[in-house]
Amino acid sequence: MDPGDFEEFYRRHFDAITGFVARRVGDPHTVADLTAEVFLAVIDSSAGYDPARGSETAWLYGIARNVVCAESRRSARQSVLGARVAGRRLLDEDDIVRLEERLDAESAARLALAAMGQLPDGEKAVLELIVVDQLTVGEAAKVLGIRPVTARVRLHRARRALAGTTTVAPGTAPLTYAGETA
Repeated sequence: MDPGDFEEFYRRHFDAITGFVARRVGDPHTVADLTAEVFLAVIDSSAGYDPARGSETAWLYGIARNVVCAESRRSARQSVLGARVAGRRLLDEDDIVRLEERLDAESAARLALAAMGQLPDGEKAVLELIVVDQLTVGEAAKVLGIRPVTARVRLHRARRALAGTTTVAPGTAPLTYAGETA
């Protein structure tokens, strides 16, 4: 849309669109924001306007209705989220201490998962099948459609890449793989 044409279009329809929005929204700031959003949408979709399908006023009101409806949906989602949060009790000091202890206890696992995320896909797939799913090297190879020797090589590379990135928490056993002992 040509800037001169848009300015004239804007002046011609501004009051009507502001009234349309004001009849549906009670907050003056929201009315101003939505009115501006309507005219921004007009700029974005002006190439799609077809006079044969209806008047520019009908087209503009359709845009305004869509903008107001989208705001209504967004506002409803915000209300639902606010109600969900409002109904929850805040964490007390004991809850915070327990969660901090849990975070500390899981730090090695977080490091391992982050390190696994850096592995090449093939190595990560073998490691997950063997460590997480407890398959044997042969079974993992079949799942991935590779030879067992390839699976062993990938497992070895993954172990080597992860060496030193995780520590074993006191009182727990190190990771074992299907068919192996620690």
